Amino acid sequence: MDRLRPRQRPVFSGFTKAEIEKMEKLFMESRELLQSKEFFQKLARNFSSSSGRAGKPIVKWNEVQNWFTTRQQESKVKVPSVTNTYKDESGLPQTCLLNDGDQSCQILKGLVSKVGEKVSDLSKLEFEAKSSTDGAWYDVDMFLSHRVTSSGETEVRVRFVGFGAEEDEWVNIKKAVRGRSIPFEHSECCKVMVGGLVLCLQERRDQSIYYDAHVLEIERKTHDIRGCRCLFFIRYDHDNSEETVRLRRLCRILG
Repeated sequence: MDRLRPRQRPVFSGFTKAEIEKMEKLFMESRELLQSKEFFQKLARNFSSSSGRAGKPIVKWNEVQNWFTTRQQESKVKVPSVTNTYKDESGLPQTCLLNDGDQSCQILKGLVSKVGEKVSDLSKLEFEAKSSTDGAWYDVDMFLSHRVTSSGETEVRVRFVGFGAEEDEWVNIKKAVRGRSIPFEHSECCKVMVGGLVLCLQERRDQSIYYDAHVLEIERKTHDIRGCRCLFFIRYDHDNSEETVRLRRLCRILG
């Protein structure tokens, strides 16, 4: 089952890995240029004409400027020393700026307990996060940084799969981050129970998005060559709307 998480978004779909690496290097070496419009325009032209952007939308100078502005704001977060770092109950340092894969793994280690699985290679773990924009769940591409709020709760800044930096969000690590939900197989329909919480694909004319839902009723049916034919009457948590769906639209929540 294809797990795309569609959103309405601008044509620009984000920077490539090479472009981000280039901007990171320039950010560290040429901060005095970050106020120059000509600097952003030149960099945007270089990106747009590069072979790595073939077939992709051109980069506008204000998109480059926005990236550096966000990066500059994030750089103001203090990075704690290794020997003197307070960690909260999630295992994450109280302040941290994530710039590479090794530091990203520190965030993942703090989330492993939420998934409830033993994985030797943390890079194989996949997560989803709940967007504050529409209340839907989207696959996480990377964890950028994290912070502790005044109330003592930990938030992580996430980038969603398929979206650029302009849609990065701060989300609560306990309430809005969990292991990536898994689509039910046809043979697993017996695992869906009345009253249970599932992730359900809400299909609308203009978009299809995953939301949390509770199962209200189940009409069990004999399976055939097409697989499970059971019907599940569900209620979405975000708007209390109800509908009957088949198993193909349901996913098992990992925690």
